Amino acid sequence: MVELPIKLYIQQLAKMAKDAARPLAVIPSSLRRQAIQDMALQLEERREEVLEANKQDVDNIPKDLAPEAYRKTLERVRFTEEDLHTLIAEIRAIAEAPDPVGEITSMWSTVDGLQTGRMRVPIGVIAVISEYGPNVTAESMAMCVKTANACIVRGGRDWFVTNTTVAKLLSEAAERVGLPKGAVGFIDRPEREGVLDLARMPQYVNAVIPRGGRALRKAVLEQSRVPILGYDGGASSIYIDRDVDIPLAQSLVVNAKVQDPSASNAVDTVLVHQAIARQLLPGLVRRLLTEFKVELRGCPKTTSLMGLMEMTGHKGIQPATEDDWGQKYQTLTLTIKIVGDLDEGIAHLAEYRPNHTVTIVTRDYPTAMRFIREVDASAVLVNASTRLNSGSQLGIGPEIGTNTTPFHLRGPLTLEALTIEKYVALGTGQLRHPHPVPQAYQDAMMLSPKF
Repeated sequence: MVELPIKLYIQQLAKMAKDAARPLAVIPSSLRRQAIQDMALQLEERREEVLEANKQDVDNIPKDLAPEAYRKTLERVRFTEEDLHTLIAEIRAIAEAPDPVGEITSMWSTVDGLQTGRMRVPIGVIAVISEYGPNVTAESMAMCVKTANACIVRGGRDWFVTNTTVAKLLSEAAERVGLPKGAVGFIDRPEREGVLDLARMPQYVNAVIPRGGRALRKAVLEQSRVPILGYDGGASSIYIDRDVDIPLAQSLVVNAKVQDPSASNAVDTVLVHQAIARQLLPGLVRRLLTEFKVELRGCPKTTSLMGLMEMTGHKGIQPATEDDWGQKYQTLTLTIKIVGDLDEGIAHLAEYRPNHTVTIVTRDYPTAMRFIREVDASAVLVNASTRLNSGSQLGIGPEIGTNTTPFHLRGPLTLEALTIEKYVALGTGQLRHPHPVPQAYQDAMMLSPKF
């Protein structure tokens, strides 16, 4: 059988998703919930297939990588039975979450008695272009089913066999329950070419979510012809105020950087008020360098202050370049800048937008409130790790990514973010006045001696 050209193949998937979107939108919530439960059960019952697929991906890691690079790639690609159990639990949590579709978010009565409100409805067809593994693939599919959206998912190439196997199992389970064919779509071709065509098909695709690194986000942002629903670009930062608990500040920075350095909400830049820098930075820098092997880059004031550490035999902090500020690393790299005051800290954050997640560490309530009001980010936290900017950690449910743009909905893209609102109105015959009258009637009135 001749394989379709990649662009034609993707167009075919997109058309199938569009054809499935309308019947999917009217499928009852109970059936969609059952479909997600069956998707989880399918993964559980056929877990050996998933784990065997991941072994193939592990075997496909290039053997000529340097030892340290190979170890890191292996840790990233490997998908264990424990990981699978966690994923199954997350899918079941999505099934049990409240369904936002059909929810009337507000209702009011107009002066003429028209009952007017806003109702949540599906977006339509959502394309998820991902560079990640089976967790993102499966959760994206489950969340789209929950919100009655058709989806097309492209997974990361490093997990090609795992992603393809997981997507096939989920799609089979969804169709078996009664979801239309094409509602849960997946690009099971490894080519890079043509993938961005998903973002260039407004006739089929209603929204796109890029899930990956800087290059992918930039390409989608520049080339998309459909709305970008979730753009998680921008650096994450922590501002440490002059009035601060030093051990608390150090712990927050360590957690925000080291807990998962590859996360989009891992801290990239730490801004330190100059009044506290001499007391705070030596201990913090020592911990980051020696305990966690973080690569540090600093402003001239920071490198000057820390110069004594190099003289005592510690690995030093390197000078930061202009390109470092505002950089989203997603690695064990961190920039540090000493600022004169709160105003300079806020100005820095405004200059290097967009901001993904920003935290202020302070004991001063008015300062914290001003920071919350003035800093532009998808989430602003007080005395908390930037790693907490997620749906599960904020207590708002599962998420399909984070949006840092000022459109649609900022922050974690929860189930509600996969819907839009339309106006509905219940009337009893209300009319827009003045009501039209036939022209002949108007002419008769004009000829009447009464006028």
